[in-house]
Amino acid sequence: MARDWMHWNNNATVDLPIDRMMIGQVRTRSSDSYVPDSASTATAYSCGIKVYNGAIGIDDDVEPCGTVLEAAKAQGYKTGLVATSRITHATPASYVAHVYDRDLESNIALQEIGVGHPLGSVVDVIMGGGRCFFTPQNTTGSCRDDDIDALELARQRGYTVFGDRATFEEDVKLPYLGLFTQDHMSYDIDRDPAVEPSLTEMALKGINDLYKATKKSKKGFFIMVEASRIDHAGHANDATGHLHDILEYNRAMDAMREWIDEHDDSETVLISTADHECGGLTLGYELDGAPDYWFAPEHFASSHGSSGKYATLWKNYKSNDTSDATQYLKKSIYAPYGIMDPSEEEITQGLALQSSTSNFGRFLALAFSKRLKVHWATGGHTGVDVTLYGHGLNHEKLAGQRDNTEIAHFAAEQLGLDLEPITEKLRADREFVEKLVKKQPGDAARLKGRDLTHHHH
Repeated sequence: MARDWMHWNNNATVDLPIDRMMIGQVRTRSSDSYVPDSASTATAYSCGIKVYNGAIGIDDDVEPCGTVLEAAKAQGYKTGLVATSRITHATPASYVAHVYDRDLESNIALQEIGVGHPLGSVVDVIMGGGRCFFTPQNTTGSCRDDDIDALELARQRGYTVFGDRATFEEDVKLPYLGLFTQDHMSYDIDRDPAVEPSLTEMALKGINDLYKATKKSKKGFFIMVEASRIDHAGHANDATGHLHDILEYNRAMDAMREWIDEHDDSETVLISTADHECGGLTLGYELDGAPDYWFAPEHFASSHGSSGKYATLWKNYKSNDTSDATQYLKKSIYAPYGIMDPSEEEITQGLALQSSTSNFGRFLALAFSKRLKVHWATGGHTGVDVTLYGHGLNHEKLAGQRDNTEIAHFAAEQLGLDLEPITEKLRADREFVEKLVKKQPGDAARLKGRDLTHHHH
C-alpha cells in the first residue's frame, strides 16, 4: 500500500527503502496459538523460546528467561530500547522485564529502570511514550495504582530523565530515560515535531549515543527499535495512520542502513521484522457482486490525520443544533480524513456514533477504506508469515524462511552471547520469581482465551 502510494506520487518510484533489504520470512506462532500476540513473539525474539500469548520474558513454566539485551549488558555492551508505543508495552518490555502478564505495566516500568530486577539497571538508552506508568497515582494522567514515583527512582539510579524536545536535542549523558507522551506516542501523521521526535530521530540519537559511549571499548552496543504504531493502526483498520507510520518506518530503516554504511569500523548488523501481521489488509476487494480490480491510493492525498484524531475531535464537539453538527462533521471531520462525499447514511451514522470514539473511529476508518478499495480481514492479528529484512555484517546468514525464535539465536551468535547464565541468575532470585513473575491463583484461567485487542487502543 505504501509503495503504491509513493508510486502514485511519483511514477519513477517503484520500490521502498526496505525492499532492497528483504532477506526472508518469519513464522510467528506462539506456544498456545497459531495467531500470536506481541508478548509471545517479542519473547521469542529476545529469549529464543516459544511461550504463551501474554507472557513477557518468561517460559511456559512461568520461569524467567535471559534476554539478548540482558546478556549483552552483562558482557559489557551498551544497550537501548526505543519505541513509539508506551515503553512498557509488550515488545520493549520483553527485552528487559519478566512478568506472567503483559498488562502488568506498572511492574514492567520498574524493571526497565532496574528496580526489583535481579540484574539491576540493564538499559542505557530508553526512549518512547508511556510516562503514565512512571508517575504516582495522585499525579494527573497517571496509570499507576500506587504512590511509587518511578521517574524519581530512575534519577536515583543515575538516569537522566526528560520528556521535552529541547533536552532531546542536547548531548544527554547515559543512562537516560526519555518519555515524550503520557500514553503511546502519536501516529506520525498526527505528530507535532516541536513536541515529539520521530522514530527516525529517536533511532539515530540512540545509535549515535551508544556508539559514542562504546567507541573506545572492545564491546559495541545492542539496540531494539520498534515502529510500534503500525500495529495499532492495523487494529483500528485505519489506512491513513497505517500508511504514514509505515513510511516513517521506511525512513528509519533507510537512515539506519546509511549509518551502517558510513561507519565501516562499527561491524554492525541491522535485522528487522514484525512481531506479527495485524489487520489482514488487502488491496482491492469484491463489493456487491463482481470484483473490481482496483485500488485507489489517490484518496490518501486528501487524508490529513488518523481516524483516532478525528474521532476525538468529533466527540469533543459540542452543539445542540443538528444542522451545525452536520456541517462540522462534513467539513471538519469527514473532509480532512479524506471522505469528501459522505452519503446521507454516513452522515446519519456519524451523528449517532459521536459519543464513542472507538465506534466512530472504526466506522470512519472503514468508510475511508471503501473509497481506497482496501479491505481489512480483522481488527486483530493474523497468523501469516512476516517479512524479514537485513543489512550489514553477516545479515545474509539469517536469510530464508525462519522461525521467530531463530532471530534471538542469531543476535546472540553475532554478539558472542550465552543466554543460559543470565537465565540461571534470574531464576536464582526466588523472591523475584515468586513475587514478580509467578501467576497468582486464578490468573492462568483468566489469561486463557482472553481478548488481546484492548492492549492497542
